Amino acid sequence: MKKYSEMSLQELEAEKEQLFSQYKDWQRKGLKLDMSRGKPSTEQLNLSMPLLDILDGKSLMKCMNGVETRNYGQLEGIVEAQHLMAEIMDCQPEQVIVGGNSSLNLMFDAVARGYMFGFGGCTPWCKLERVRWLCPVPGYDRHFAITQHFGFDMINVPMNEDGPDMDVVEGLVAADDSIKGIWCVPKYSNPQGIVYSDEVVRRMANLKPAAKDFRVFWDNAYAVHHLYKEKKKILNILHECEEADNPDLVFEFASTSKITFAGAGIAAIACNHRNREELKKTLTVQTIGFDKVNMIRHARYFADVESVDKHMEKHAKILRPKFELVIKTMERDLAEPECGSWISPKGGYFITFEAPKGTATRIVDLAKEAGVVLTPAGAPFPYHMDPNDSIIRFAPSLPPIEELEQAADVFTVCARIAYVEKLINMKAV
Repeated sequence: MKKYSEMSLQELEAEKEQLFSQYKDWQRKGLKLDMSRGKPSTEQLNLSMPLLDILDGKSLMKCMNGVETRNYGQLEGIVEAQHLMAEIMDCQPEQVIVGGNSSLNLMFDAVARGYMFGFGGCTPWCKLERVRWLCPVPGYDRHFAITQHFGFDMINVPMNEDGPDMDVVEGLVAADDSIKGIWCVPKYSNPQGIVYSDEVVRRMANLKPAAKDFRVFWDNAYAVHHLYKEKKKILNILHECEEADNPDLVFEFASTSKITFAGAGIAAIACNHRNREELKKTLTVQTIGFDKVNMIRHARYFADVESVDKHMEKHAKILRPKFELVIKTMERDLAEPECGSWISPKGGYFITFEAPKGTATRIVDLAKEAGVVLTPAGAPFPYHMDPNDSIIRFAPSLPPIEELEQAADVFTVCARIAYVEKLINMKAV
């Protein structure tokens, strides 16, 4: 097949007619498929059902240090859960506070603390005329929703193959004390699946922000979410910050949301001692303690990091064929006519498709009309504004593979239609 960009107007018109014939066939099937969110499938959720059998009416409910999990107290979480989350996050247990079921909730609360009370004795952000935040793009829409909710100005930072463009990050934070933070998903990033290089992590840890209360929000959401035996590693950001004499710089977050049950896991925040003590001052007022029964359930189910790894291999066995199916479908249908580009991730939950400029919205709309719901175009950008209208996040995890195969076929037809239409409009001028 010729590249679409090399076709004549007549050839493009013929290709469009043929593609719309395929598209109408899909419309007649009455599909109702949802690829919009990175939810675990029922098969994945079933992997953790033995977790519910860990405790019963006869179980010992005290921790190894004698803490009673059914009662109030233990603000930082039980010791066993601190150790479990420290192993997942590659940090020290004493740096960890185990919270409820949601790391996103912990991130929201951390931003809210900076907004209402300030960090490190600095002026609360709510009293400042302007607060700005760095957002590597494409990125996680729910991160951007938090900072938009608080009214911060969000600044796009380009993503390179090894992480955020650190030349841009370093220049911005050094020059502007209204910039108070940056969102980071350092391992198998959402949505591209990028793993931050050692250089990027070290440069992040060595930032010299003009704002003393600048914080790196390090969302290590996919720390153990490998798709293949080769397990990508990143440097320990908390250690690197200590080495850089920048210990207050970072808050790290993680959870078991996509390890066990998405709505009933455990989440954690890790930071240095000074940040931790400041955080606890607010937590002491906010809660008497999080769900320690769920903590001990998880800690007993995962005796060590090796048991977590074995559990995640089961997840990978379910997810890997789905990712490979989507990638192969894109390669089969889109590579030869050069209808876009994509990254084959080694972990995480998403595939990012970069469509020809100005076609992403059209692709998403076409897919919806054929019964396939995708993440809205622009979602991986602050304010849902993709300056090139080109990035689409594809979530292969939830549907059965038979449905995923249909969705991938619909997607590639829509991508080709959108690009052909664009080229026809260009040539017809």
